[in-house]
Amino acid sequence: MMARLPSLLLLLALLAGWEAWCRLGGLSPLVLPPPSAVLATLWSEIATGRLWPHLAMTAAEMALGLGIGAVVGLGVGVLLAEFPALSRLLRPYVLASQLVPKLALGPLFIIWFGFGMTPTVVITALICFFPLMENTLTGISEVDASRRELFRMLGAGRLQTLLRLKLPAALPVIMAGLRVAVVLALVGAVVGEFIGGRIGLGASIIAAQSVMDSSLIFALFIVITALGMLLYEAVRLIERRVLHRFSKG
Repeated sequence: MMARLPSLLLLLALLAGWEAWCRLGGLSPLVLPPPSAVLATLWSEIATGRLWPHLAMTAAEMALGLGIGAVVGLGVGVLLAEFPALSRLLRPYVLASQLVPKLALGPLFIIWFGFGMTPTVVITALICFFPLMENTLTGISEVDASRRELFRMLGAGRLQTLLRLKLPAALPVIMAGLRVAVVLALVGAVVGEFIGGRIGLGASIIAAQSVMDSSLIFALFIVITALGMLLYEAVRLIERRVLHRFSKG
């Protein structure tokens, strides 16, 4: 707790400066609302229950997109690491697919999948796919050659070597990719809702923008930030426990 005290004090100082600037500088709340107005709006959204359906939808889209992207990314990463010829053939296309802005694909996804949850989940999965694929491929490829040779000399097959040596050795790198993917999953869910969502935190931001409600926009930013930090810390906790378990094993 004491280690985080400087960060907390800095946050309080920034909020106090923000509040003073808005009140003494004569800024219009439409341009920059003071923190007191933002917190009042946030409390109103929570107390009236308007926030919860949007939060639940964004969390569901994020979880589905992250799950699909992580599973496919892990599988493709293992496949490309185990078959170098396949990696040389497909990796340029995988990289090229990641260079296309996902926001630009949004209108196509709406045409293909319609409005609602599906296009947002697809965008989120595509964004989460690459960190898991790249980290899995890197982690497995960098397993110590002498340990691989030892397994070969002991008669271990490809599957045994993968499950008992390569994946455990690559786990720290894979978990690092998962941490990145969690953050990107939230970004993907919100951006997907910007394009075709009818409910969710991103859709709420667009609705607030249409009525020029700056306080609500900032309140939603707080919710998105808090959700992202909570999920990131949860993945870090899972990572520590998993790596500790494997290090003991």
